[in-house]
Amino acid sequence: MTIQNRYEFVYFFDVTNGNPNGDPDAGNMPRLDPESSKGLVTDVCLKRKIRNYIQITEENSPGYDIYVQEKSVLNLQNKKAYDALEIKSEPKKLPKDQIKSKEVTDWMCANFFDVRTFGAVMTTEVNSGQVRGPLQLAFAKSIDPIIPLEISITRMAVTNEKDLEKERTMGRKHIVPYGLYRVHGFVSAKLAEKTGFSEADLDKVWKALEMMFEHDHSAARGEMVARKLVVFKHKDALGNMPSHKLFERVIVERVNGEAGTPASGFDDYEIKLDQEGLEDQGVSTIEIV
Repeated sequence: MTIQNRYEFVYFFDVTNGNPNGDPDAGNMPRLDPESSKGLVTDVCLKRKIRNYIQITEENSPGYDIYVQEKSVLNLQNKKAYDALEIKSEPKKLPKDQIKSKEVTDWMCANFFDVRTFGAVMTTEVNSGQVRGPLQLAFAKSIDPIIPLEISITRMAVTNEKDLEKERTMGRKHIVPYGLYRVHGFVSAKLAEKTGFSEADLDKVWKALEMMFEHDHSAARGEMVARKLVVFKHKDALGNMPSHKLFERVIVERVNGEAGTPASGFDDYEIKLDQEGLEDQGVSTIEIV
């Protein structure tokens, strides 16, 4: 059964001595808002982590294949729908029969978790249509400015004998000593009707947001931790309050150090939720993590 309620959520995560999302146009330095010096993490980066978590936890589970994965060939992914439905594909075109065309796109939604969750443009050489997903994320932004550090790293071993006496500097890595990031998310029940996004799918998204960093550790990432997830659930599918008014109810206060300066840890913050009058306006809250 598809979800019957609209949701918004506020998600907090932090990084310690790591690079949460490098910018390839800036030598892989942590992404920054140049005006405020606050750190940024793209929606694409966070969706990748959700996909990876679902891929390892739901491996071989029907309906939970991942469309956009490492080294996947999208034409071959799209072709799976035509093969399963025994429909012949035409280059760059959906079937002329509208019923068959819908069957192809519906098959992709039913079998690929990320297609029915985030949507996808599947208009490649093998055309499986276009889907607008019910779950969308904004960019994450750090609460306070961050100060990226550039660290030189060395190696003990060399590749060739001729390099034995050469300098052992291997390269550089960029880290954020500490940053607490906030991101807003949106879940549309009306779009979920079209993709088949269900309550079970939504529960898996909440679990992914809680646990995805536990399965994404690497030397580059440092320590990344999910700190808090505040979910607003509307009484009906269209919603009962504007999303920005709900987001304003999640308040972050600096309790150690001066606001607007880099923080040293999560203990420097306190996250508060103002729930006054929400129930009367048809919105309930869930706090996770």
